[in-house]
Amino acid sequence: MSPEYAVDGKYSVKSDVFSIGVIILELVSGRRNRKFHHLEHYHNLLGHAWLLWTEGNALELMDECLKESFSESQVLRCIQVGLLCVQKLPEDRPIMASVVSWLGNEGLVLPQPKHPGFFTERNPMESTDEECLSNNATLTVLEPR
Repeated sequence: MSPEYAVDGKYSVKSDVFSIGVIILELVSGRRNRKFHHLEHYHNLLGHAWLLWTEGNALELMDECLKESFSESQVLRCIQVGLLCVQKLPEDRPIMASVVSWLGNEGLVLPQPKHPGFFTERNPMESTDEECLSNNATLTVLEPR
């Protein structure tokens, strides 16, 4: 979910671009954004990808199952496109036609991504997997008198 939709309820085609960026980063990493945990920090997958990108270690994001047969340039391109899609401001995100073109044409030069949306550290004490999985719903059965 894009930041502008989550915070202000504003939805646009740039919200879809944000979502495809999350999916691209999830595919490359083999990990889900919502369930992502790291030992050294409490960022989500987007924050982790951004940290690796800015440190020049973006390939560390790649899923182990891809390591036997991958093209370094293609993986780096996918990560860069994913980060371009999840930029904080909607006007900074590309249009979907650009995303498709960038993924299909390695000859095109890509802009550098800016800070992603939802790049905040979470408090690990705020929620646990058990809390996320628990079902505290109640059921009311209506019976006539």
